[in-house]
Amino acid sequence: MAATRLPGTPRLLRALNDRAALELLLTRGPLTRAQLGEMTGLSKVTASQLVERLEERGLVRRVGEQAGGRGPNAQLYAVTPGSAHVIGVEVGPDRVIASCADITGAIIGRVEHSTKDTDDPVGVVHSAVIQAAGRAGADMSSVRRVVLGTPGLVDPESGEISFAYDLPRWHRGLLDDLRRDLNIPVSFGNDVNMAAVAEAHNGAAEGVKDFVMIWVDRGVGLATMINGKLHQGVSGAAGEIGWLPVPGAEVPRNVTRRGVRGSFQTLVGADTVKAVGKQHGFRGAEGADVVRAAVAAGPAGEPFLDELAGRLALGVASICVVLDPPLVVLSGEIGQAGGTELASRVEREVAAMTLVTPKVVPGQVAVEPVMHGALRTALDAVRDEVFGSTTG
Repeated sequence: MAATRLPGTPRLLRALNDRAALELLLTRGPLTRAQLGEMTGLSKVTASQLVERLEERGLVRRVGEQAGGRGPNAQLYAVTPGSAHVIGVEVGPDRVIASCADITGAIIGRVEHSTKDTDDPVGVVHSAVIQAAGRAGADMSSVRRVVLGTPGLVDPESGEISFAYDLPRWHRGLLDDLRRDLNIPVSFGNDVNMAAVAEAHNGAAEGVKDFVMIWVDRGVGLATMINGKLHQGVSGAAGEIGWLPVPGAEVPRNVTRRGVRGSFQTLVGADTVKAVGKQHGFRGAEGADVVRAAVAAGPAGEPFLDELAGRLALGVASICVVLDPPLVVLSGEIGQAGGTELASRVEREVAAMTLVTPKVVPGQVAVEPVMHGALRTALDAVRDEVFGSTTG
């Protein structure tokens, strides 16, 4: 029986080769045509045609020369940074941070706005996005996507915010409002999930396909990465571990009522951390300040760190006996403030009370992890769009 010929195969191969070359230029560039041919396994002729094709589409450009043996110097090529831009936005109860990056991932513009004195979320986001692009020198026509990392639940089906306790003015319908206002693709991502994306890309979980990240800050949250993909659940509520029932804390009822806090939240949230720290002689304006003071105190801070680790381990153990991940990342201001002193204690506690023994480490993306994760999410999507359409 004769093999069936697949239509469009040469076009598909060109697209795959183009994508591979662009990825190499991003990670290993600048490169010559010959180097691209060697790394992709393409012939010199095919590699030259590939570069010409990408250059014509404005995706690569000549950036210099490489001296060689006899004959003229070889041209060096790199991805054209301004071929596309993305904007990542971190939304919090008090401020909005927006950063603009070019397609190489370099951040070239950043702004920060207070949200305390406004009841217009569209206006706040609009201003931040436009100003971030302006500071980057990027025309809005080159901005291909905006991703916002926000507290609360993001519906996986619609992409809408379905519940945001800290952002009462953020509501269903806001996503469409933002898309109409900016006239470019806009998407929401849960803030803890966005921070986990940052840790996976360039942090404590780099190169790890399966891990969980526990966010310990004013609130408590969980991000779960399975085979390199975020698990969000059917309603987007996967990871809302502040509501996890745990020993030592009352289990609430009528949880959607304002002011009601979850069981695990009452055990390890920032207010509790400050209260427990005070009992041990450590004070601070924020929970993270208390933890940093205890770590700096050396042996005198160990009883407090032991108690905090025991509280955290109740939630971490509950998660790990279900998912059995190889790695747990402690993030958020409190999780990072504890560093390895807190992480190692949580690791020992979990191993002592369960049959699982995950490695527990502090997060490494200390500065604006939500914004960096939103940028990375936007970049991945836009690179798929731009690099995947190179054969036009």
